[in-house]
Amino acid sequence: MSSATFPRRSARTQGFSLGAPRNFTVVGDGARVLFLRSTSGTDRTTALWVLDTATGTERLLVDPATLQAGEQVSAEEQARRERARERATGITGYSTDRAGDLVVFTLSGRLFAVDVTTGEARELPVQQPVADPRPSPDGARIAYLSGRALRVIEADGSGDRALVEPEGETITWGVAEFIAAEEMDRHRGHWWSPDGEALLVARVDEAPVGHWYLGDPAHPDRVPVATRYPAAGTDNAEVSLAAIDLNGDRVAIEWDRATYPYLVTAHWSRHGSPLIAVQTRDQRTQLVLAVDTGTGKTSEVHRDTDPQWIDIKQGWPSWTPRGELVRIDAADGAYRLVVGDEPWTEAPLQVRGILDVGADDVLVSASGDDPAEVHLHRVTAHGHERLTDGFGVHTGTRGGDVLVVASSSLDDPRARVVVRRGTEVITEIANHAEEHGLDLNVQLLRLGERRLRSALVLPSGHTPGDGPLPVLVDPYGGPHAQRVLARQQGYLTSQWFADQGFAVLITDGRGMAGRGPDWDRAIAGDLAGPPLQDQVDALHAAAAEHPDLDLDRVAIRGWSFGGYLAGLAVLRRPDVFHAAIVGAGVVDWRLYDTHYTERYLGNPNTSPEVYEANSLLRDAAKLERPMLIVHGTVDDNVVFAHALRLSEALTAAARPHSVVPLAGVSHMPTDETTTENLLVMQVDFLRKSLAR
Repeated sequence: MSSATFPRRSARTQGFSLGAPRNFTVVGDGARVLFLRSTSGTDRTTALWVLDTATGTERLLVDPATLQAGEQVSAEEQARRERARERATGITGYSTDRAGDLVVFTLSGRLFAVDVTTGEARELPVQQPVADPRPSPDGARIAYLSGRALRVIEADGSGDRALVEPEGETITWGVAEFIAAEEMDRHRGHWWSPDGEALLVARVDEAPVGHWYLGDPAHPDRVPVATRYPAAGTDNAEVSLAAIDLNGDRVAIEWDRATYPYLVTAHWSRHGSPLIAVQTRDQRTQLVLAVDTGTGKTSEVHRDTDPQWIDIKQGWPSWTPRGELVRIDAADGAYRLVVGDEPWTEAPLQVRGILDVGADDVLVSASGDDPAEVHLHRVTAHGHERLTDGFGVHTGTRGGDVLVVASSSLDDPRARVVVRRGTEVITEIANHAEEHGLDLNVQLLRLGERRLRSALVLPSGHTPGDGPLPVLVDPYGGPHAQRVLARQQGYLTSQWFADQGFAVLITDGRGMAGRGPDWDRAIAGDLAGPPLQDQVDALHAAAAEHPDLDLDRVAIRGWSFGGYLAGLAVLRRPDVFHAAIVGAGVVDWRLYDTHYTERYLGNPNTSPEVYEANSLLRDAAKLERPMLIVHGTVDDNVVFAHALRLSEALTAAARPHSVVPLAGVSHMPTDETTTENLLVMQVDFLRKSLAR
């Protein structure tokens, strides 16, 4: 094992994720499994692999180094990676035709096509830079984005042409706009017809969206980058849709875009008309519409309404092979799988996403009574069968009769990826990730009246009575990004902090995934009160069970929403929290994007008092505890202005604080040295702040 420190090893291995297989696709009715993996736990360059399920053997399909493509990332590709939180290099994504015989991907803005059978990789002569290539289902041609237009080339490399020509600086065809990629989990803007003769294509006009200018203060010689950022209460991009055939003839798709401006997703399969899901600006009504591509007319298939918001879940809407609508709805205390008009699941099962729709079943990921566990379930009209065992987090991909299961647990430092046919295990895909080498001391708890799911991380080898420990509360604490899961991966940095002499407490409070619609909606209109109170309650309940926790020395750290929560904690509850690290935190929700912020807080133009009540700026003058503010100077998600405005408000109130600007860093640091030293600096700040 390397003698390097944990911060250095964690930075070098990107959190011990490099070398792990990922991005699985089962193709050829289960004959092959495609996936990405780098050669080692420190190799950032991912390659494309294929597994033959008949023999269980792996084969390197494409090594990026052999293509001499270098690593020149276009602005479009960099934006895609930022939205997807992609930190690796090489082949970071790919698409296939229906049979899985043709795979396409980009390297340095160039387009490559691979014949899976022969392993031959060819560069196609296309307009560059290329983004988001997608083969037609029959593998005859490839659609791709370049120069704000959607283009098509034949799979043999002939006939490159634009299906739609660029219309101006603000209009793009075939792309997912910022809001869709960042908040709706929609990372594409074009969908092939099943016969490969036409596409549904999104047209995005960003002209209504206000300009923000992101400059790096460390490089005053560089012109700031002008970007369109749809801040809460301001105009979004205008998104429309057209059906376009291979001659470039287009039919505009019609729906009430004034009432339903958000295009959530699209689905086009052989089992029914194309489907689109559209939402109102307040996200309280969502329609599933069937599309007539010949006339452009749409008809309502289903309508969801909710007094707070409609959740966007993976994999829906879609059709079954029998033409029944598959969706997830929030009713009777659960996220339920509904096929046709019939719910196929009920509480306590909480369906998280639809992974595959078969002839008579649906594969879903779901949690039961314990949100820390995620399992795969095969659901039919007559009930459901759990396909995964063991206390842990299990995800999967299915094709034909083959199921790829990736499983993580508290007992194994690395995820295991098993390929199954029915109940038979075909093989296990090798995981080259480095082992972290930490001696984890993690206890999963249910704390307080609300049975808050928490993880208490103590120093390795610590036993009760060894002495009082200062406490580091280490949450995310907001919607979606669940921290308390039954797997080692989420506790590595927390264990390192614990081994520096802290008791680390991580709590998923109200609003966090896995506990049902009512739990999620407890934060409606208030992103401050319930999340902060849950951290306080969990802390006190944990200390009551574990007397070694020293409540006279409590700090809190967090990133993104966790950074907001950390700032909130010392400003509003200095009686509980004695120091805070505010990492890339939202300070003023008026500076965050429309879809996320308005879902929880409404529109600031009609509810300014709600935004005021949830702002850190209102309470800046109350600071009486040490605060360290850390923020990337070119963050395009939570922009650097948040940190600057908080510092400005604290300075105006003569409140001492510290600011660490991360020059040239966006929302998540990726540089090895920066990532390592940032951990070391935080420990130093905590020790000084909590010293008796």
